[in-house]
Amino acid sequence: MKKKYITGIAAGLCISILAGCQETPENSIVKQKGTESIKEYESGEETASPLKEILGVPEHYSNKKSYEEGALVIDTDAEVILPEASSINTYQVSAKEVNQDMIDQVTKTFFEGDKIYHAHSYGQWTKEQYQEDITVLKKYKAEGNLDPYDYGKDENGQLQFDIDAVIARDEEAMKDAPDEVVKEEVTPAFGLEYWNGKGEEKEKEVDERSFYGVAETDQGNYNYMISYDLAPDIVFKISKIREDIADPREFSSWLETEYVMGTDPENENYVSEDTVKKFLNISYEDAEKTAREKVEKLGWNLELYNWDYAVFHHGEGGVREDNIIDGGYIFHFTRKLDQVPVTYTSSYGGGLEDMDSTLEPWSYERCDVIVGDDGIQNVEIYNPYEIGEIQTEHVKLMDFDSIVKIYEQMMEVSNADISEFEKNRTYHIKKITLGYSRIYDPTTENDVGLLVPVWDFFGGFDVENEDYTEKNSGEYSNQSFMTINAIDGTVIDRGLGY
Repeated sequence: MKKKYITGIAAGLCISILAGCQETPENSIVKQKGTESIKEYESGEETASPLKEILGVPEHYSNKKSYEEGALVIDTDAEVILPEASSINTYQVSAKEVNQDMIDQVTKTFFEGDKIYHAHSYGQWTKEQYQEDITVLKKYKAEGNLDPYDYGKDENGQLQFDIDAVIARDEEAMKDAPDEVVKEEVTPAFGLEYWNGKGEEKEKEVDERSFYGVAETDQGNYNYMISYDLAPDIVFKISKIREDIADPREFSSWLETEYVMGTDPENENYVSEDTVKKFLNISYEDAEKTAREKVEKLGWNLELYNWDYAVFHHGEGGVREDNIIDGGYIFHFTRKLDQVPVTYTSSYGGGLEDMDSTLEPWSYERCDVIVGDDGIQNVEIYNPYEIGEIQTEHVKLMDFDSIVKIYEQMMEVSNADISEFEKNRTYHIKKITLGYSRIYDPTTENDVGLLVPVWDFFGGFDVENEDYTEKNSGEYSNQSFMTINAIDGTVIDRGLGY
């Protein structure tokens, strides 16, 4: 990727994955993971005392340690956040059945009364659109701009974007393009037919486990995608079609500002909160109300967990004030069971331990909604859960001091070889939370698991290397660098989901 602010994030994710994948040292107080760890736990005594008192949890925890001759620093200066509960249960959980009722429920929630069209016909270019694209590309070429979208060069030094080849393709496609698009109204579902190809090569195909459509609403038009291709994962994505992008080939996207507000102010991709607020034309209260009303209409008992600012930007090279087009709020919704929320993190889960794995993983439940001044901008819904019975009532939890010992030991272990890749890395852990996470055993059943209480350690990091230097204070971060099962001290890999 060309965006510099992504580099550090990706590196951090790779390091944190090591915590879940590598073998636990013989002298470690951390138990090995395995199938048995998600089956039965011990119940503790029922009490009315708050968790803070039972587990010996401070309001704030601070500690700073240096390892690897200073190459690794773990700087923990964190608020400790607990749920308003005196005990926690573990719950059986499974993937909600994917059927037409589910599709209809999401469609009704966001597009009730609106017309929806098949994307395969709706997105077809007309002769006029091809001509407009050809004109723009020829203008770029005449100006000597052969890489107008900053795609860069390949390993052989050739431009990734071949402007002459694209112009030629446009000119050929324009010959058979219609004068106007014939829109096909449909009901979102799997198994819809569409025509693919041209002329004699044109064939009828079927989207067996996916749907691609466009919804026309009073607030604008939206791309609507449903995918069940990677079952048991089911994904719903809704995105407003922007009319303020001069060239549709140019990269554009919404991005949570946790990735830019926490970086070094000297970094070219740093954006301050004051800058973000310049692009907000809706109050937080109105935006939250819009998001809540939609999610409540789903009927899946999802509650607002937290929020962030979001900015819509265009062009390569990351986010800067001069390439931000719009601003809004992103709301993260999760479940809350017996006053204990499912902790939101930036990880989607459902990863594989290696590229040769034949497992079919199951990602976390997720519901994110971006709201701007003209309504809903983006929606992502992943893998709604079916909450089952309580497996262990009033489960016995480890005390906070024991959890912190595991955290500090495993942060060192998981970064043991950091000096081989970087000059130095300093973690800034700013928030410690207790909440639910779903774990499962993909080698047995990949759509059944358990909601267990876990401790998450959130923050950012500064890293220095010969090729780059990155800083992230962790103040706005939703990235957990360590997840520990609050029952038995097992380290859970957020990327894998167990």
